[in-house]
Amino acid sequence: MLLKGLKVLDFSTLLPGPFATMMLADLGAEVVHVTKPVEEGKQWGPNDYLQRSKKSLAVDLKSPEVVKSLKELLKEQKYDIVVEQFRPGVMARLGLDYETLKAINPGLIYCSITGYGQTGLYRERGGHDINYISLSGVQGYSGTKENGPANIGFQVADLAGGSIHAVIGILSAVIYRDKTGVGQHLDISMTDCALTLNALFAHDYLAEGKPLPREELILNGGSLYGYYETLDGRYLSVGSLEPKFRQQLCQAIGHPDLLPLAMSNKPEDIAKMKEQLQSIFLQKTLDEWHSIFFEVDACVEPVLTFEETVAHPLFKDRDMFVEIAKPDGTTQKQIACPIKSNLFKASYGTVGVHAGTHNNEILGSLLKK
Repeated sequence: MLLKGLKVLDFSTLLPGPFATMMLADLGAEVVHVTKPVEEGKQWGPNDYLQRSKKSLAVDLKSPEVVKSLKELLKEQKYDIVVEQFRPGVMARLGLDYETLKAINPGLIYCSITGYGQTGLYRERGGHDINYISLSGVQGYSGTKENGPANIGFQVADLAGGSIHAVIGILSAVIYRDKTGVGQHLDISMTDCALTLNALFAHDYLAEGKPLPREELILNGGSLYGYYETLDGRYLSVGSLEPKFRQQLCQAIGHPDLLPLAMSNKPEDIAKMKEQLQSIFLQKTLDEWHSIFFEVDACVEPVLTFEETVAHPLFKDRDMFVEIAKPDGTTQKQIACPIKSNLFKASYGTVGVHAGTHNNEILGSLLKK
């Protein structure tokens, strides 16, 4: 287990923090999720997945006795990584802020995940993923000119922003602490992180002053890259950007005569080629097109339902779904850790447990002091 020996107190809720600490737990860290007491059956969210392999404390963080016991965990049991997702100032009011806890353990790594960061105009403002990707500019050139930005089916800023960058920051801080003995406070803003996802096109504006219009860039409609409907109302994804892939595309659809049009970079030719492709793709079902393109290296793949994804041989070959133990002795299928190595395999304990399952195990002796 790569991260064996790392001990994490996770005060986060909802998605970004729990997903980050689940990744740490998959890699071998010992994670204790700290939450407020909840009634049986009223726990919100996909707890079985996001809280897998974690221990659970359900406590009243406004209780001085509880706060004292949590501080003892940092001091006596070496839980020296803290993850929290409250708005700035909340942990300070609870007496669990970085400066307070650093006095107990100078090597503490303290990761704060928020929508807009610990500083700045928006530090106390509420938000959700849709707001973060809107302010970061990502949605400014996504979608279409006619309909504007489109809803995305998963949380970009929360996961690709908050969760993954939090893990990178924490592990970087661990390396630094191993070298120097010094901990640090990590300030992870999901909006900051979403801003960095403009990696491909930001240069066009920042260095060259070019605007980023909808449907005129290579990935947002200004090329063949996109989705095309099939006869049965399903969709194909076409990523045939490079000339060799466009050549294979034209061969596969039975129209090598369209290759000159496909190779053109003129906006009017691209528009004509996209119309031709849509007309051709509407002549066959998704399964028929999949049979054709499965044998062709053209960067064309079907848009699958999640049910189809779970059954797809690609993810079976990659062991991307695992059966995780449940307290009753049965198992539950979950998405596996995607990090593969020749030296280790991800470790899984049980699915997420009910809040407070490990109160006595972790805090019993401390609360009696």
